[in-house]
Formats: sequence, C-alpha cells, structure tokens
Amino acid sequence: MDSRVVGIPGVDGTEQVAVVIDVMRAFTTAAWAFHLGAEKIVLAADEDEALAIKAGRPGWLALKDGAPVSGFDLTNSPALLRKADLGGRTVIQKTTAGTVGALAVVEAELALCASFVVAGATARALANAGADSVTFVATGEGGRAAEDLACAAYLERLLAGDRPAPGPYLQRARASSAADDLRSGRRRGAHSTDVELCTEVDRFDFAMKVGWEGGLAVLRPLGASL
Repeated sequence: MDSRVVGIPGVDGTEQVAVVIDVMRAFTTAAWAFHLGAEKIVLAADEDEALAIKAGRPGWLALKDGAPVSGFDLTNSPALLRKADLGGRTVIQKTTAGTVGALAVVEAELALCASFVVAGATARALANAGADSVTFVATGEGGRAAEDLACAAYLERLLAGDRPAPGPYLQRARASSAADDLRSGRRRGAHSTDVELCTEVDRFDFAMKVGWEGGLAVLRPLGASL
C-alpha cells in the first residue's frame, strides 16, 4: 500500500483514503468516549459551533481542550473522561488540531481517525476496505508532532504486513514535547496520566470513521466490540 504523511496544511482535497492522527489527545479521548458508551461524536470547527450544535439538543455533551469554559461539559483528557457516564450519549468534540484535521478530510471516500489505542483496528479497517493508497494526516504542531509521526510510522509498518515491536514508536511519543507538557501540567484541562493512556497500543478493538450525517461531521466506531 502506498502512503504519504502530511500536516493539515498539506491536505489538498485529493485524498481518497485518509487517516487523521492525534495521539495526544483528541483521538485517544474519542476512543475512550466510545468505550465508555458514547453513541457518536460530532466534530465541531470551533467553540462557537460546538455550543450552537449543543443548543436545543438536550443530553448532548460538549467537549473541548484547554481550560474549562462555560457551556462545555467535558475536557479533552482520557484520564478525566473516564469519570464520565457516556452511555448512549452524543459528544460534541472540538480540539485545536485533531478535529480540524478530521474536518479537512471528511469528504474523502474513507476517513478514519486514529491514535495508538486503535492502531491495529485502524490497519485492519484499511485492509478490509481494499485501500491501495492512504494519506496520513499528522495533526499536531503543523504536522511535526513526534507522537503523531510515530503513530503514522507504526501504522505504515502494519499496513506493509509487518509486526513491528511497538516499543520504539511509543518511546518517541513519550519523549515528545506534547508528552512533556502533559506531564509537567503546562496544559490546562489535562491529567498527568494522560501520557500513559495515550501510549497504550490496541487498547480498543475498533477503528473510528468520520463522515457527514445530516449536515454534521460524525465520528463513529467501526467494527466495534465495545
């Protein structure tokens, strides 16, 4: 399978199959939300859109990264999210990088959102779809985030039919500037154990697919056994 890795600015609209990667933390948090019972995740372009989507939809929960803000119910932290009761709920997610990247490729024939916790399931979904080329979108730091690039490299090896030891890829993620920020407490709305939760391989056995539903960009688990 042919592949390329780009940052969000490198998305040009020609992508037929895309995998949007945000290890720390959007698509680790999203995977945890599905594990905790969320029915679907609606991706918003900004905070105003997230709150507008939430308005008039009782029971829907809004999630963002950074410091807590009025109107938002959850933060973009897998560790903090684990305390939430999400059974059957819809979550509206807005983050700095991950949701932006997903919205950039939502028109693709197949668009998946990924992190290490769903790496194996993501590779299987691509293989099952018969994809012969894939664009990996590394969302953090303009496409330079070490943790996202490490996850993309790991997925490329899986798609090549290899069985790589995940250790070296996880070490790159743990040594990233994002991981250092999380451990040090420099990021608001985070928890020090987020790094550990973001560097678990195949914690969940589902991929995550995004597409348009009723004018909204909706992320759902694919091939899930929740």
